[in-house]
Amino acid sequence: MAINLQKGQNVSLSQEAPGMTQIHAGLGWDTQSFTGADFDLDVQVFLTDNGSKVLSDSHFVFFNNLKSPDGSVEHTGDNLTGEGEGDDEVVLVDLNKVDTKVEKIIFTVSIHQAEERKQNFGQVQNAFIRMVDRAKNEEIIRYDLSEDFSIETSLVVAELYRRNGEWKFKAVGQGFKDGLAGLCRAHGINV
Repeated sequence: MAINLQKGQNVSLSQEAPGMTQIHAGLGWDTQSFTGADFDLDVQVFLTDNGSKVLSDSHFVFFNNLKSPDGSVEHTGDNLTGEGEGDDEVVLVDLNKVDTKVEKIIFTVSIHQAEERKQNFGQVQNAFIRMVDRAKNEEIIRYDLSEDFSIETSLVVAELYRRNGEWKFKAVGQGFKDGLAGLCRAHGINV
């Protein structure tokens, strides 16, 4: 049975899933467009130091850079519509391969061309992230975003972080109104 978290809560992966090193991070959502334009939500992952700044531009994993330099984080590809049930985009994480300099793995979502299409996360429903133990195919953690992000066009959804030699998961749910560019600037990438 998965642990359901609320915004701001965290949990130790080492305690809840001892020995888990292979993670399937599934993110999903449903959209309703009032503008007639299709939605294209994109997942990005930032591998950062403790100050939430990427180690290098190549530590920013997204649809144009599908794998981190150490091979520990792999984006499985861009879903252009988000239609259907279940995970819309998936990121695979191998905790054994994560560079020792990486303190946080930050999961984010942005709306592609949100400004041009007049879209925001207020038009997105049922958004979630879940952590699945790939070896057991068992959902360990789930965080359903319930806030109304009516002006935000990108979100920091959650993060995996190291603390005293163990990996923890935190439900973040922080919105940004300046899209992917805002996320990049916040995590040390010049845009």
